[in-house]
Amino acid sequence: MDLEKLYNDYFSVVYKYILSISRDSLTAEEITQETFFKALKKIDSFRGECGVKVWLCQIAKNTYYDFIKTQSRYTDLNEADGPDDYADYDYLSGFDTKEAHRILHNMKEPYKEVFSLRVFGELSFSDIGELFGKTDSWARVTFHRARMMIKEEMENGSYNL
Repeated sequence: MDLEKLYNDYFSVVYKYILSISRDSLTAEEITQETFFKALKKIDSFRGECGVKVWLCQIAKNTYYDFIKTQSRYTDLNEADGPDDYADYDYLSGFDTKEAHRILHNMKEPYKEVFSLRVFGELSFSDIGELFGKTDSWARVTFHRARMMIKEEMENGSYNL
């Protein structure tokens, strides 16, 4: 496997995935770099049971969780630098972005992560299903339910998930 091609092909996917979880561009960049370093060390153990993108996102997720464990500081979505730091997502464009992120932050799993993986990480339903050990249909239904929860909360203004 060509490591330079792997890096060039998947850097953006891994970065966006970690950015969607961390909500911090510096953390996302650091974790993404660490992910590829770990992938380089573990490339011989990659068995191909899942796609390369899924494998890298699993490494990234574990790396991020390890990073969080070592940090004493918790970053709340309200501390984000602002909407200009993140891409403009069509689905959220009609809503108050800060409130949408607050709702997402308070949403229960797996809805929160599935929505983040799909919208911010730009993963396919198939890849999301693989990450959770489920089917792509499960990922579609979970994403749809998460989207409906956000929409309902935004329309009602209740924000109680």
